[in-house]
Amino acid sequence: MYYQKVALKEEDLILEEAIMRIYLEMPYYGYRRISEELRRQGYHANRKRIRRIMHDLGIQAIYPKPNLSIANQRHKKYPYLLRGLPIDHVNQVWASDITYIRLRRGVVYLVAIIDVFSRKVLSHKLSNTLDRSFCIESLNEALWKYGKPEIFNTDQGSQFTSLEFTQVLLKNNVKISMNGKGRATDNAFMERTFRSLKYEEVYLNEYENMVECRRAIDSYFKFFNENRVHQSLKYKTPNEIYFEKEVIERAG
Repeated sequence: MYYQKVALKEEDLILEEAIMRIYLEMPYYGYRRISEELRRQGYHANRKRIRRIMHDLGIQAIYPKPNLSIANQRHKKYPYLLRGLPIDHVNQVWASDITYIRLRRGVVYLVAIIDVFSRKVLSHKLSNTLDRSFCIESLNEALWKYGKPEIFNTDQGSQFTSLEFTQVLLKNNVKISMNGKGRATDNAFMERTFRSLKYEEVYLNEYENMVECRRAIDSYFKFFNENRVHQSLKYKTPNEIYFEKEVIERAG
């Protein structure tokens, strides 16, 4: 009851300042990489000490969790409807997923919706949080611009199983399909789209902030839809397939 907090040693104060400088520059660095960076700068402190100081400062690495779409057990889960289904026309199946984009300081989250047959990106939104609102906003934009699909496929993340999200689909008489638990390959269409985005744009650049990131992704998806030919589409663009088939279907 008579304990008095011991003042920090001058050496610890110097380390605190150095750690904070590194952390503010690279907030995705954990104690291991900060320890290595300090060593490169000429400081002498073991990892245990760095971890203790970071704990005292209340800081930790900012990083995306292993699973961006965490299930909510209270939400209704829908069966997977695409197994063995031939996908042969536009607006038959739309798919959606969430990924993260690293900024110079921190991360943001990207949701995108594609037409599976044509690979066309119908809408996308960025957010600095993983709430459901940016997913619903992207869905409403896609429905407003392109009509509605017969089936909408997602994973079982809480953003997509929420009542607010599923009600938008049900009110439009869209069948809901959800990947089997732990089966990432069920939504391989989105995985390929995000892989193209990251290897052809994100990994080649560094974004200072969310505005810069949004501008770059908007530009990439415009290129992706209008100019990027796909081997699986017999070297046509998503827009060529989407609008060509749409015209044929309406004429028929």
